[in-house]
Amino acid sequence: MGITYLDIMVKRLPSDAVGETLEFLVDTGATYTLAPGDVLARLGIQPHRSLTVTLADGSKTSRPMGGAYFEYQGVGGVAPVLFGQGGDANLLGATALEAMGMMIDPLSRSLRPLPAMLARLSIP
Repeated sequence: MGITYLDIMVKRLPSDAVGETLEFLVDTGATYTLAPGDVLARLGIQPHRSLTVTLADGSKTSRPMGGAYFEYQGVGGVAPVLFGQGGDANLLGATALEAMGMMIDPLSRSLRPLPAMLARLSIP
């Protein structure tokens, strides 16, 4: 599978008129999304906690976390977002992909709808 970058709209809330389109590396191995902290703050997104994360080199660091609305081609969802600092890459993680109801197509390296499934338990 190759590397996929996508332009994703980020907003505080779905109803907000103001948002910012950012280029993200789609990282299905990352749980959380990471975006520039200054952009998130400018959009009115506030952190509600801090999260310790493990970097690719195995070291640990902490980043503030809030919630944001992510949208791709008119389809969106709310997901946790880490406030990036200088030198951090924009990453679109699994929680944002799932919140948008999207998955990465391994052949075309594009987003496509994630099949929604429900389980029903029948008790006779």
